[in-house]
Amino acid sequence: MFRELRRKKQKLTDEACFDVLRNETRGVLSVSGDDGYPYAMPMNHYYNENDGCIYFHCGKGGYRLECIEKNNKVSFCVFDKGIRNGDDWALNVKSVIVFGRMEIVDDTDVITDISTRLSLKFTQDEEYIQKEIAGYAKATLILKLTPEHICGKLVNES
Repeated sequence: MFRELRRKKQKLTDEACFDVLRNETRGVLSVSGDDGYPYAMPMNHYYNENDGCIYFHCGKGGYRLECIEKNNKVSFCVFDKGIRNGDDWALNVKSVIVFGRMEIVDDTDVITDISTRLSLKFTQDEEYIQKEIAGYAKATLILKLTPEHICGKLVNES
């Protein structure tokens, strides 16, 4: 169903893909929009190693949710900051694309748990995190991406 990577020498191992998903803070989520146009937006994410799913937070309305309700097939692309080899100008970047199905979760316990885990990627200030969650959890939904296919590769920008 999903195409194999053409440049097999550049393919990342599964563990390298999971490292990118675990460590990077944001990527680009793409959904099917109106009239067949893709709709892509940058999103913060939390990769849960226990269930293999990727979680996002969002408000309780808007175009993104409408798109997901019409078609829950999505893709999510994440890439790292890259590294340079020696004095080379070009970056070597690890990128990961996840294809899967998105589920909208409106459960207060899940919203609190995932929002906390996601926030810890950005700050360790527990008091701040709990204050934000207390103030906004009622207006928040969680999006749960269950992967059907994950593929990553190392790309040289040159």
